[in-house]
Amino acid sequence: MHFIINGNRVEFDFDPRTSLLDLLREECHLFGAKKGCNQGACGACTVLANGIRINSCLALAVQYQDCEITTVEGLGSPGELHPLQAAFVEHDGFQCGYCTPGQICSAVGMAQELKCGVPSYVSDDVTAAGFELTDTELRERMSGNLCRCGAYNGIVDAIQDTYGTNRIESSEREAT
Repeated sequence: MHFIINGNRVEFDFDPRTSLLDLLREECHLFGAKKGCNQGACGACTVLANGIRINSCLALAVQYQDCEITTVEGLGSPGELHPLQAAFVEHDGFQCGYCTPGQICSAVGMAQELKCGVPSYVSDDVTAAGFELTDTELRERMSGNLCRCGAYNGIVDAIQDTYGTNRIESSEREAT
Protein backbone atom coordinates (compact mmCIF):
# COMPACT_ATOMS: atom_id res chain seq x y z
CA MET A 1 0.00 0.00 0.00
CA HIS A 2 1.17 3.51 -0.82
CA PHE A 3 1.22 6.55 1.43
CA ILE A 4 2.65 10.05 1.30
CA ILE A 5 4.12 10.62 4.74
CA ASN A 6 5.69 14.00 5.49
CA GLY A 7 6.07 14.60 1.77
CA ASN A 8 7.70 11.25 0.98
CA ARG A 9 5.95 8.56 -1.02
CA VAL A 10 6.35 5.24 0.78
CA GLU A 11 5.07 1.72 0.31
CA PHE A 12 4.33 -0.84 2.99
CA ASP A 13 3.03 -4.37 3.18
CA PHE A 14 1.21 -4.82 6.50
CA ASP A 15 -1.76 -6.41 8.21
CA PRO A 16 -4.88 -4.48 7.10
CA ARG A 17 -5.98 -4.30 10.74
CA THR A 18 -3.00 -2.04 11.58
CA SER A 19 -3.85 1.39 12.91
CA LEU A 20 -2.34 4.44 11.26
CA LEU A 21 -0.61 5.21 14.58
CA ASP A 22 1.05 1.80 14.69
CA LEU A 23 2.11 2.11 11.04
CA LEU A 24 3.70 5.51 11.73
CA ARG A 25 5.49 4.36 14.87
CA GLU A 26 6.43 0.76 14.00
CA GLU A 27 7.05 0.92 10.24
CA CYS A 28 8.05 4.56 9.67
CA HIS A 29 9.85 5.05 12.99
CA LEU A 30 8.07 8.39 13.47
CA PHE A 31 7.58 8.60 17.21
CA GLY A 32 6.02 12.06 17.53
CA ALA A 33 2.45 10.78 17.57
CA LYS A 34 1.99 9.00 20.88
CA LYS A 35 -0.19 6.11 21.97
CA GLY A 36 -1.86 7.70 24.98
CA CYS A 37 -5.29 6.25 25.62
CA ASN A 38 -5.57 4.26 22.35
CA GLN A 39 -9.30 5.16 22.40
CA GLY A 40 -9.35 8.57 20.71
CA ALA A 41 -9.96 10.45 23.96
CA CYS A 42 -6.63 12.18 24.63
CA GLY A 43 -5.39 13.50 21.26
CA ALA A 44 -1.74 12.48 21.81
CA CYS A 45 -1.86 10.61 18.48
CA THR A 46 -3.21 13.52 16.41
CA VAL A 47 -1.79 13.79 12.89
CA LEU A 48 -2.99 15.51 9.72
CA ALA A 49 -4.52 13.50 6.88
CA ASN A 50 -4.82 15.67 3.77
CA GLY A 51 -4.63 18.65 6.15
CA ILE A 52 -7.44 17.45 8.43
CA ARG A 53 -6.64 16.50 12.01
CA ILE A 54 -7.42 12.92 12.98
CA ASN A 55 -6.78 10.59 15.89
CA SER A 56 -4.43 8.10 14.28
CA CYS A 57 -5.08 5.48 16.97
CA LEU A 58 -8.67 5.15 15.70
CA ALA A 59 -7.81 5.14 11.99
CA LEU A 60 -7.00 2.00 10.08
CA ALA A 61 -3.96 2.66 7.93
CA VAL A 62 -5.69 1.16 4.87
CA GLN A 63 -8.26 3.98 5.02
CA TYR A 64 -5.52 6.50 4.29
CA GLN A 65 -3.82 4.81 1.36
CA ASP A 66 -2.57 7.46 -1.12
CA CYS A 67 -3.38 10.23 1.38
CA GLU A 68 -0.92 12.85 2.50
CA ILE A 69 -0.13 12.19 6.16
CA THR A 70 1.71 14.87 8.12
CA THR A 71 3.14 14.19 11.55
CA VAL A 72 4.84 16.71 13.82
CA GLU A 73 8.14 15.60 12.29
CA GLY A 74 6.90 16.84 8.91
CA LEU A 75 5.93 20.33 10.07
CA GLY A 76 9.40 21.71 10.58
CA SER A 77 13.01 20.75 11.13
CA PRO A 78 15.48 21.41 13.97
CA GLY A 79 17.05 24.23 11.96
CA GLU A 80 13.75 25.68 10.76
CA LEU A 81 10.85 25.11 13.11
CA HIS A 82 7.24 25.57 12.04
CA PRO A 83 6.02 28.91 13.50
CA LEU A 84 3.79 27.05 15.97
CA GLN A 85 6.65 24.82 17.13
CA ALA A 86 8.74 27.94 17.77
CA ALA A 87 5.83 29.52 19.66
CA PHE A 88 5.51 26.42 21.87
CA VAL A 89 9.15 26.84 22.84
CA GLU A 90 8.80 30.60 23.37
CA HIS A 91 5.64 30.32 25.49
CA ASP A 92 6.66 27.18 27.37
CA GLY A 93 3.68 25.31 25.91
CA PHE A 94 4.84 21.99 27.29
CA GLN A 95 6.14 20.37 30.44
CA CYS A 96 6.78 16.66 29.96
CA GLY A 97 6.18 17.03 26.19
CA TYR A 98 4.18 13.83 25.76
CA CYS A 99 1.10 15.59 24.36
CA THR A 100 3.00 18.32 22.50
CA PRO A 101 3.17 16.67 19.03
CA GLY A 102 -0.57 16.00 19.10
CA GLN A 103 -1.30 19.50 20.39
CA ILE A 104 0.77 21.05 17.59
CA CYS A 105 -0.76 18.92 14.81
CA SER A 106 -4.22 19.59 16.19
CA ALA A 107 -3.63 23.35 16.28
CA VAL A 108 -2.36 23.34 12.68
CA GLY A 109 -5.52 21.47 11.65
CA MET A 110 -7.66 23.81 13.74
CA ALA A 111 -6.19 26.82 11.93
CA GLN A 112 -7.19 25.25 8.63
CA GLU A 113 -10.73 24.70 9.95
CA LEU A 114 -10.93 28.37 10.96
CA LYS A 115 -9.63 29.42 7.55
CA CYS A 116 -12.37 27.32 5.92
CA GLY A 117 -15.09 28.76 8.19
CA VAL A 118 -15.86 25.59 10.15
CA PRO A 119 -17.81 26.59 13.30
CA SER A 120 -17.33 25.11 16.76
CA TYR A 121 -19.79 24.46 19.58
CA VAL A 122 -19.13 27.93 21.07
CA SER A 123 -19.21 29.89 17.79
CA ASP A 124 -21.70 32.74 18.20
CA ASP A 125 -22.95 32.69 14.61
CA VAL A 126 -22.45 29.38 12.82
CA THR A 127 -23.33 31.03 9.50
CA ALA A 128 -20.56 33.65 9.82
CA ALA A 129 -17.92 33.81 7.10
CA GLY A 130 -15.07 33.65 9.62
CA PHE A 131 -14.42 33.23 13.31
CA GLU A 132 -12.34 35.22 15.74
CA LEU A 133 -9.98 32.98 17.65
CA THR A 134 -10.89 34.04 21.17
CA ASP A 135 -9.51 32.07 24.10
CA THR A 136 -12.96 30.46 24.53
CA GLU A 137 -13.12 29.49 20.86
CA LEU A 138 -9.54 28.18 20.94
CA ARG A 139 -10.03 26.15 24.10
CA GLU A 140 -13.21 24.57 22.70
CA ARG A 141 -11.54 23.69 19.41
CA MET A 142 -8.54 22.17 21.21
CA SER A 143 -10.62 20.34 23.83
CA GLY A 144 -9.89 16.94 22.26
CA ASN A 145 -6.22 17.27 23.17
CA LEU A 146 -5.44 16.68 26.83
CA CYS A 147 -2.33 17.68 28.78
CA ARG A 148 -1.78 15.80 32.02
CA CYS A 149 0.79 18.38 33.16
CA GLY A 150 -1.70 21.22 32.81
CA ALA A 151 0.39 23.38 30.47
CA TYR A 152 -2.78 24.78 28.92
CA ASN A 153 -1.95 28.46 29.47
CA GLY A 154 1.32 28.11 27.56
CA ILE A 155 -0.39 26.06 24.86
CA VAL A 156 -3.13 28.67 24.42
CA ASP A 157 -0.57 31.50 24.38
CA ALA A 158 1.51 29.72 21.73
CA ILE A 159 -1.51 29.06 19.51
CA GLN A 160 -2.82 32.62 19.95
CA ASP A 161 0.62 34.02 19.14
CA THR A 162 0.70 31.98 15.93
CA TYR A 163 -2.93 31.89 14.80
CA GLY A 164 -4.72 34.60 16.79
CA THR A 165 -7.03 37.08 15.12
CA ASN A 166 -5.79 38.16 11.69
CA ARG A 167 -2.76 35.88 11.93
CA ILE A 168 -3.99 32.70 10.28
CA GLU A 169 -3.36 33.88 6.71
CA SER A 170 0.13 35.24 7.47
CA SER A 171 1.19 32.18 9.53
CA GLU A 172 0.12 29.83 6.78
CA ARG A 173 2.20 31.82 4.26
CA GLU A 174 5.23 31.73 6.59
CA ALA A 175 4.96 27.95 7.01
CA THR A 176 5.06 27.27 3.25
